[in-house]
Amino acid sequence: MTEQQYLNKALASMHNEQWFGWKKDWTGEHRMSYENIIVHDSSITKPSEAEVNAKIQELKDAEQAAIDKKASGKQKLKDLGLDDDEINALMGA
Repeated sequence: MTEQQYLNKALASMHNEQWFGWKKDWTGEHRMSYENIIVHDSSITKPSEAEVNAKIQELKDAEQAAIDKKASGKQKLKDLGLDDDEINALMGA
């Protein structure tokens, strides 16, 4: 996932519905960046950059944890004597 995709996913997870958007006349390297966030819902304040970065890290950590658990599960199945074809059949790969 790109940094812009993580940013979009983090923002979307912070509130319900489509509460944010991106400036049309944007600055910086990417339109989808913290500096270009606009808030569409007046009842919501723009989260701080630190809050957004923490949410992005939370998403990355969860993604890595899922990857690690899958690898650990595969290794445990190998330790039980299953071969790669059997493991892939079980895991739907």
